[in-house]
Amino acid sequence: MSTAVWRKSSYTNGDGGDCVEVVDDLPGIVPVRDSKNPHGPAIVFPAAAWSSFVSAVKETGLPGI
Repeated sequence: MSTAVWRKSSYTNGDGGDCVEVVDDLPGIVPVRDSKNPHGPAIVFPAAAWSSFVSAVKETGLPGI
């Protein structure tokens, strides 16, 4: 994943707050990492599971998601 293009959450603020980064263009998987630790570990989710998670969180109306 050293050549992956990471995208920060659209809710990232300029002061380095708590955020995640994801890679959108890999077939069937979505790597996720802490934006404050870009050289640290990533968790890799099946794309369908990540999509379901994001949809569920958006439905709850939680702030910052």
